[in-house]
Amino acid sequence: MKKDDQEILKEVQKNAGMAVKAIETISEMVYDDKMKYELAKENLVYSGIYHKAGERLLQNEAEGYRGSAMEDMMLKGGIHMNTLMNCSTSKIAELMIQGSNRGITSMWKSMNHHKDSTGESMEVARELMDFEEKCIERLKKYL
Repeated sequence: MKKDDQEILKEVQKNAGMAVKAIETISEMVYDDKMKYELAKENLVYSGIYHKAGERLLQNEAEGYRGSAMEDMMLKGGIHMNTLMNCSTSKIAELMIQGSNRGITSMWKSMNHHKDSTGESMEVARELMDFEEKCIERLKKYL
């Protein structure tokens, strides 16, 4: 497996892992049952994509992405800070949309930077980006 493929798959793991942690953190603040259900479905798909990238890395004996405790603390702290005064369904949808937009942007940057990657890693990256775009569309109704 090429180094560029490894980096793309690690970026997929990073983004999907952050999405899972964000959903887990924010779910306890959600009071709208439909949105809570939507976030639970998203969580399952993000977890699946995370594991798909991890399996491809393991098959090629490459190391997966390892986040830090500081990143987790910053993510959770940011969520709590942004919902301190307003934890409405609309605010939560807005935060999730912003997170998905950041994820798409970082995936594009990674894909543009690692141009020697093959179809295998790019397929997983595109799957993540397509899913994030669908999430944004579904969350817009909660704004």
